[in-house]
Amino acid sequence: MKTVSSAQPLKHYQWGDGCDGWNLVDVQTLSVKKERMPAGTAEVLHYHQYAQQFFFILKGTATFEIENEKIIVHEQEGIHIRAGQKHRIINHTASAIEFILSSQPSTAEDRINL
Repeated sequence: MKTVSSAQPLKHYQWGDGCDGWNLVDVQTLSVKKERMPAGTAEVLHYHQYAQQFFFILKGTATFEIENEKIIVHEQEGIHIRAGQKHRIINHTASAIEFILSSQPSTAEDRINL
């Protein structure tokens, strides 16, 4: 066993338009990531057939589109997304946002982009 962090993750990856991610837990039954989205970036609308997700905003304010509804999630707040719900996260602000993303089970090979 060893500790993990943004500085020493299991893996660092980049996604979208300049977004960063750090795998903190990466097993088939559970995924925990820390992610960072620069100002003005957005994720592609998608859903997961099997995985439920929980986003917890560490820094900034995020806008979520979930099943055609817009929801603002502030720093130190979180939101649960059930399997099958069409969703995406958007950063409409002038600053980067950072968040923890937990998925159960892992979303590996369980993402359908729309």
